[in-house]
Amino acid sequence: MPHPTQLSARESALLVIDVQEKLMAKIPGADATTRNIAFLVDAAKLLDVEITATEQYPKGLGPTVAPLAERLPTRSDKLAFSSCAVPGLMDRFSRLGRTKVVLTGIEAHVCVLHTTLDLLASGFRVYLAVDALASRYAMDREIALRRLEQAGAILTTVETCTFEWMGGASHPQFKAISALVQERMKALA
Repeated sequence: MPHPTQLSARESALLVIDVQEKLMAKIPGADATTRNIAFLVDAAKLLDVEITATEQYPKGLGPTVAPLAERLPTRSDKLAFSSCAVPGLMDRFSRLGRTKVVLTGIEAHVCVLHTTLDLLASGFRVYLAVDALASRYAMDREIALRRLEQAGAILTTVETCTFEWMGGASHPQFKAISALVQERMKALA
């Protein structure tokens, strides 16, 4: 019997929040954050994890950064800080049985924070892939993560999510996931 907090692909959704050109230009470590999000999106696709992406006021903040835009052709516009304001988002997760939502994106202390609190209040289990979340200022990110962990969010990493979704080396996508891991290791070297 798995632990209630253990991720599985069939119960999970991945939500990529507002990784847009004008904001990412101001994010320290933006390239690494983008690479980590891309890795998780690629893994989620291989493992049939539901993927959703949002853009905060794209007219002003620009589109999703190119490496992610090509992976996420469908993105929902929003004006509210919480991605949960996107019509039908939470209903879709519920209808598909996606009770565990992994969050990535920016900014940790604004849109990620609001989204996390709304998801938690609605009964979802929320996982924060900390190596795929960023803010312009380290202090804002740190305090947001601490606050959200105290509120009930679970801190994790992109690789941990991927291996939990897979469940073991006997998974049919193990070789493809291993290739993604090797590719990511080269990029981080």
